[in-house]
Amino acid sequence: MIRLSVNVNKVATLRNSRGGRTPGVIEAVGACVAAGAPGITVHPRADRRHITPDDVREIARVLRTLPPAVEFNIEGDPRAELLELVHEVRPDQCTLVPVVPGEVTSQAGWRAGPERDRLPAAISRLKAHGVRVSLFVDPEPDPIRWAASAGADRVELYTEPFARAFEHGPDAGRRSLAHYAEAARLAHSVGLAVNAGHDLDLDNLVMFRELPFLAEVSIGHALMARALFVGLPVVVREYLNVLL
Repeated sequence: MIRLSVNVNKVATLRNSRGGRTPGVIEAVGACVAAGAPGITVHPRADRRHITPDDVREIARVLRTLPPAVEFNIEGDPRAELLELVHEVRPDQCTLVPVVPGEVTSQAGWRAGPERDRLPAAISRLKAHGVRVSLFVDPEPDPIRWAASAGADRVELYTEPFARAFEHGPDAGRRSLAHYAEAARLAHSVGLAVNAGHDLDLDNLVMFRELPFLAEVSIGHALMARALFVGLPVVVREYLNVLL
């Protein structure tokens, strides 16, 4: 079964829009886990517009009381504050994601440049603390081979291009999926496990779940948007059923 990691950022976004503690991020985590979600993801950004460092610490404390089958994944750019937080709470996985100032959400995987060149040292430190490391990459050969050479354990394939292709019909979706399948096979051949995320939903996931070697999907926006109408436990179970 492909693992589902539920991104709870949007719960914190709604809470922060009003202040206070409602809706509760911990309550959302509990609902997801009770519904069967085997993973929880957060992306604490520097501007604290949704998940905060205190949220991360509280989620980590709660998940430590649960069976080890429930994994904690922290996403973020490798800024000093984020790395120190990861070293402190020791999640199961850290997904390193490039961040563009002012962006609403992630726009692309890691590209060549000074920031990427600093990743091997960060990866080494994280792994020394027992944290599995995944790198957010486009489904292309060069970044996948680079991720392996940098010491990552996994790649998370950036799936917005697939989601946009799927919107144009099944033929376009299949063509895009074939491209992702080549990327997944390459990742597997160089020793990387394969995660995926960004704009996956109940419709396009029916096709994308066929990706070879797919270990985990991280889903937040679409899942939380549907949860507004049908409830969080219901929609978590819907996604789990798709991934069976």
